[in-house]
Amino acid sequence: MSLSSPKRSSSRRPDRVRRGAGSGPPRLAELTSPSKPQRFPGWRWVTVWPAFPVAGLIGWTLGGRVDAVDAALVGGALTAAGLGAVQWWAAKGALGRPAAWIGAGTVGYAVGLAAGAALVGYDTDLGALALMGLVSGAGLGAAQGLALARQGRGVLALPWAVAMPVLFALGWSVASVTGIGVDDQFTVFGAGGALLFMLLSGLLVARFTPARAPAA
Repeated sequence: MSLSSPKRSSSRRPDRVRRGAGSGPPRLAELTSPSKPQRFPGWRWVTVWPAFPVAGLIGWTLGGRVDAVDAALVGGALTAAGLGAVQWWAAKGALGRPAAWIGAGTVGYAVGLAAGAALVGYDTDLGALALMGLVSGAGLGAAQGLALARQGRGVLALPWAVAMPVLFALGWSVASVTGIGVDDQFTVFGAGGALLFMLLSGLLVARFTPARAPAA
């Protein structure tokens, strides 16, 4: 009669295998998470640059020179509507619903431009244009920032609202230094200031939005 030693259970071995199954190196999809911030929104955002002179020309042609409140309201609204449409398309959903973004910008910039231009007496020297840009940018930024916040995009809302007065003051300052068309009392600055705005606002959008923003 032979004695056989009891067999050891091997049930722990599969557990070890299962525990170690997910311990490998991270996959490519994990390394390229869509929540990582971008450095720039992409080539579409470059279209914001020519949108400024084009939208400004439309607003100026239909609304007239910014030398009265009614002209500033009409021209500012038309200009902001064009800019807002291009920005929304270029941002690929990062700016929320199109109607909310464009509508807020239209009202905010029209009121801001009318207030700013009247405040400086419709003058076109450097100081006057910078102050007008500060006020009109504040109106635009406040309205669009509120629209972003109401749609759950609070991370971008405050930086955008704070940046707009600065960027519009800088844009008008560039226009005044170059002296291109400022005496014609346009509704917005031209290509020089627009280039600066496109670059800085693009960095802002990239910094405060995920790489793949949710569709509006």
